Amino acid sequence: MLKKGLCAVVLLSLLIVPFPAKQASAAPNWNLVWSDEFNGTSLNRSYWTPEIGTGSGGWGNNELQYYTDRTQNLQVTGGNLVIKAQKEAYGGMNYTSARIKTQNLQTFTYGKVEARIKLPSGQGLWPAFWMLGSNISSAGWPYCGEIDIMERVNNNPYVNGTVHWDAGHHAEYGRVSGNLDFSQYHVYSIEWDSKYIRWFVDGQQFNEIYIENGTGNTEEFQRPFFILLNLAVGGNWPGPPNSSTPFPSQMLVDYVRVYQ
Repeated sequence: MLKKGLCAVVLLSLLIVPFPAKQASAAPNWNLVWSDEFNGTSLNRSYWTPEIGTGSGGWGNNELQYYTDRTQNLQVTGGNLVIKAQKEAYGGMNYTSARIKTQNLQTFTYGKVEARIKLPSGQGLWPAFWMLGSNISSAGWPYCGEIDIMERVNNNPYVNGTVHWDAGHHAEYGRVSGNLDFSQYHVYSIEWDSKYIRWFVDGQQFNEIYIENGTGNTEEFQRPFFILLNLAVGGNWPGPPNSSTPFPSQMLVDYVRVYQ
């Protein structure tokens, strides 16, 4: 979710390991250690902190929205977290939306991290379910590491699963899922241990990266991470909205669960 479009170094020979198109869970028994089912009437502030404003350089991506904590952009209702992007003048920007994080509240090292989400479609829309290293405040990005469990831009028929890290400079590696019906909810997840990070949609694997012993300078992924959910508008990767982009647009999150 940070710095899309920058030059990246991809250490293919060290990092890409072939996998079958369909693969069972890497671990047969998972224990639920944390979840938010969004069954209440407001955001659980012991779990999540909303981000406010435009960040630095449009959150590092020249994004066009102002993130708020208003009910117009962020609600828990009907058993869902609802993140809504609006076209409106606010805070010097022409769009508003929301972004929440578990930083300093809930952090995790390894496990199965998943969310059931219904995504919007439209030019310039960029929903994401992702993680950042908990040391980002001191180490900065990309030295903290980033795990993008799910990102989608525009009207793409698939989602992206990507990691970013430092290998002397910004490095990244990612793949895309198969085509999906975005009129429906889907379960997006990673399974992460000391050897691999693997990406899944509805239980079907579409990506993996080998990280054992910091292979390819990937030692960032042996440390605690926190979770983020957001719906960005515009930015370097999707480009700006156009007249066909539906506003308001919303991202519906049924639950977020972490197993270990």
